Amino acid sequence: MATPALTLHHMLDTYGDYLAYERGLSSHTVRAYQSDLQQFFAMFHVHGDDSLETLLPTLELNDVRQWLAQGTAEGASRATTARRSAALRTWSAWAYKKDYLPHDITMRLRSPSVDNRLPSVLSINQVEQLLTYVHEQEDRARVAVKEMPGDMQIHRQWRICSRDVAILEILYATGIRVSELCGLCISDLDSAERVMTVTGKGNKQRRVPFGVPAAKAMTQWLRLRKEHLRQSSAPDDDALFLSIRGKRIDPRAVRELVHHYAHAAGVPDIGPHDLRHSAATHVLSGGADLRSVQELLGHSSLSTTQRYTHVSPERLRTAYNQAFPRA
Repeated sequence: MATPALTLHHMLDTYGDYLAYERGLSSHTVRAYQSDLQQFFAMFHVHGDDSLETLLPTLELNDVRQWLAQGTAEGASRATTARRSAALRTWSAWAYKKDYLPHDITMRLRSPSVDNRLPSVLSINQVEQLLTYVHEQEDRARVAVKEMPGDMQIHRQWRICSRDVAILEILYATGIRVSELCGLCISDLDSAERVMTVTGKGNKQRRVPFGVPAAKAMTQWLRLRKEHLRQSSAPDDDALFLSIRGKRIDPRAVRELVHHYAHAAGVPDIGPHDLRHSAATHVLSGGADLRSVQELLGHSSLSTTQRYTHVSPERLRTAYNQAFPRA
């Protein structure tokens, strides 16, 4: 029996399985790498069920460089270019081992430098302003329910508002990634100890604590979550945070609600990652050591934590005055 032709769809699926099950990469990274590879082959007008058997033996390093340069010319950031480069290097090494390529075409590809500019950081007062605003919105929704208890639309708005409060409180209280937040399950939450089990990159788990305000917001959301599940046609019973329809919430929805509330609260425009960086910065400024912040953020390397946590000039001056004999 003849071997079926190798199509782009088949290779993307096989490559995705390799990334997920052998490399242990997150579903977000797997999708990103597959998308990068799909765009690379689109440069050769290869799509979907098109065969790759004629093209693959002809690929060279210059093809990869041309595609990366094209992306840069179209405005791709250095971080995006670095990810695309990593996706193609990983794929090329894998494809060579699978005998899809006659040689590893990216062996001499240099990794582009990553943009080390820090994300936006809210001050402690700005975070308070943001969280106060979302709590006020939840209070208004609760009052509206009392005034019109039979209005199911108002009930749903209250539940969603309560969920949003819990999401923002948890994002700031824990500094977890948006993908980690969306992946949380009910069983990951230990309300009594105020800690949660977070599954990060490479399926590595860590225990992350959270404070009293976040715990109160979670208690309120968990109570309303039960009603939200009952009102949903196809609920996800295991997901901690739910969409309007009762499914597990996705990262895009979380990003949209963070941007929405930041704008409405009158603070600088931020996303979930900026809340993560703000939390880490505030913990560090409060006296935490870098190693503890590394554990909190789930970084495998301390050098990564050093990039995401900068020391405020005030704390640096205080430490200098206290420690240096000729300060």
